[in-house]
Amino acid sequence: MGRTQASTYCRICEPLCGLEVTAEDGAVRRIRADREHPLSKGFACPKGIAMAEIQNDPDRVVRPLRRRADGEFEEVGWDEALDDIASRLRRIRDQHGGDAIGWYFGNPATFSYSHPLWLSAFMAALKSPHLYSAGSQDVNNRFAASALLYGAPTLVPIPDLKRTDLLLMLGANPLVSHGSIISAPRIKEDLTAIVRRGGRVVVADPRRTETARAYEHLPVTPDGDAWLLLSLLNVIFEEGLEDAEACAVQARGAGTLREVAKDFSPESTQERSGVPARTVRDLARNLASAERAVVYGRTGTCLGRYGTLTAFLIDAVTLVTGNLDRPGGGIFGAAPMRLDELLRVTGLATYGKTRSRVGGYPDVLGTFPAGVMAEEITTPGPGRMRALLVSAGNPVRTVPGSAALEAALDELDLLVCIDLYVTDTGRKADYVLPATTFLEREDFPLPFLQNHLTPYVTWTDAVVPPRGEARQEWQIIDDLARRMGLALGALGLQRLAYHMGIRPSPRFLVDLLLRTGPRGDWYGLRRGGLSIRKLRKHPHGIVLGEHHRTGTLRRRILHKDKRVRLDPPEIVAEIGRLAAEPAGPRARGEAYPLRLIGMRELRSHNSWMHNVPGLMRGKRRHAARVNPKDAAEYGLEDGALCRITSEHGAVELPVVVTDEMTQGAVAVPHGWGHQGGGWRVANAAGGANVNVLASPRPGDLEPLAGMAHLNGVPVAIAPAAGQAGAGS
Repeated sequence: MGRTQASTYCRICEPLCGLEVTAEDGAVRRIRADREHPLSKGFACPKGIAMAEIQNDPDRVVRPLRRRADGEFEEVGWDEALDDIASRLRRIRDQHGGDAIGWYFGNPATFSYSHPLWLSAFMAALKSPHLYSAGSQDVNNRFAASALLYGAPTLVPIPDLKRTDLLLMLGANPLVSHGSIISAPRIKEDLTAIVRRGGRVVVADPRRTETARAYEHLPVTPDGDAWLLLSLLNVIFEEGLEDAEACAVQARGAGTLREVAKDFSPESTQERSGVPARTVRDLARNLASAERAVVYGRTGTCLGRYGTLTAFLIDAVTLVTGNLDRPGGGIFGAAPMRLDELLRVTGLATYGKTRSRVGGYPDVLGTFPAGVMAEEITTPGPGRMRALLVSAGNPVRTVPGSAALEAALDELDLLVCIDLYVTDTGRKADYVLPATTFLEREDFPLPFLQNHLTPYVTWTDAVVPPRGEARQEWQIIDDLARRMGLALGALGLQRLAYHMGIRPSPRFLVDLLLRTGPRGDWYGLRRGGLSIRKLRKHPHGIVLGEHHRTGTLRRRILHKDKRVRLDPPEIVAEIGRLAAEPAGPRARGEAYPLRLIGMRELRSHNSWMHNVPGLMRGKRRHAARVNPKDAAEYGLEDGALCRITSEHGAVELPVVVTDEMTQGAVAVPHGWGHQGGGWRVANAAGGANVNVLASPRPGDLEPLAGMAHLNGVPVAIAPAAGQAGAGS
């Protein structure tokens, strides 16, 4: 094959930065940033560059593995593995129904255009509701809020960074995470440009993050975002600062929102939000008076007790200040295909259409909260989950109270993992099936087409052939479906084609949607229109415009009156629940007086990149960050081991004493603490699984989206046994 060089794009996080891959005889030799990519322009983070090490990792699974009676794995042929898996799934379905089979997919699945479509179709063919995703540990509350606001869960505003004058950012650290629910590869430049043109970037966070250090830091208490947002609304309404026209034309229910915000004056909320009343009043006035302003929130706002309420209030503040669907405010991206219509027709964009058997939680985009999986396995009765397939995910490390799930997995009749490694979850599997990396598959950024800050579309072919016997997830699912006699397809015609022996590929379907979309070539009838063939001629992608159009919201809202709902009863009830909360922890002398928050690391991505030597260099260690005053109060020394306990578990890890933390907050990165499985570097890295501190009880999940409570967890901290504390 010789030496080749190809352009592709990164599929680790949402900027989707351009990459140049050099290969020799089909093996990746080097990855570097693509200087010709029109959006990332030569930028790529260390994780994207490190994909070469994952691609070539000797610990990577490249052939199907089957668990032996002694618990070890042995290699097995694809046909033997798939025949046995399909046979066992058929037997479970025949004995207990299709709803005894479940599927969990992790974050990387979202970055494939084919994987989620095929697994959703597989579960629909089984008529099983047991579909779970990492979204309940990340972003599902955002979709739930959009369903309540707009009637469409996938209608999510993005902050118009290139035209705004004031950005209020909550629970986000894009200088490390590179942005989420927005694709902006050079987001640091976008943020700095706001300041350079005389604007402001205000970062509300319990920690002085890398982003907060670069701009204005507004310290808040963990899980205090809803209090802050309601106090902003209180000032805006009480002082008559709202945009009356926007409230009247774009929305209904502004009067109800005004009424419920009356009880949240800045003076009454400052203890809960951590923001002084005077600062809140100034910020509210600034948001209302700025020519163009927007509020943006991400993972830090999602994983508290009021995640859906917080996401709702973020858009509400943007709307009542006259900045929703306006240049420089919260804008709605458009895809070059009829994505809104496709999601509606296929039934993939649902909220509350069904409810989980355990806990009664509403589905979000057809998925239930992963926090109920353990009890769905262990609770007897119709619909009990007896088999589980896991693709591109490691729920043993990522779900709340993960020890309960780890124990429950042993009760399954069948566990199958499709992944790059034998993960912490995979070590319990009956089969581990090798998946391709993103370098080994074609792709199209289907889930992110509406999130690009600059309208853009691209296609990539695979840049190297699969290592060993790795296969794309959709192909594995398709082969299982064929063996089980299932007809896959979100549309009736597609299912009919399956019954006739015709199996349309993901590429065929996407090309059809692209070519018949608003910018498509309509199979030659429109000169210059889009098709996969055209995109292949532009390996760096095509910029479709300078900005997204505004003034489009009314035609995209699904509520019958085409107006944003500011008064859904679910939100009013959540505000009532918030208002009824007792006083703060220190005032009550609580046993767990501190609040635990998560944090991103530049060289980590959830739980799957700790096996890369290049990313683990520099004496990396898993540590808890605490404020100096808290360290002194609880007898902690920098570098010494501490013990963090909650009502549900305990972990031990080193302390980093730093004034980047607000007093009363403890920050610990997630995704560490690997034990067993097939990744040697990750196991040797040590650390702790911080999610054991979270509640495993389904009743403790956030009620409107089933979000895991992983931020603001009540904890206590002390020197670990045998450690001499500063206060001892």
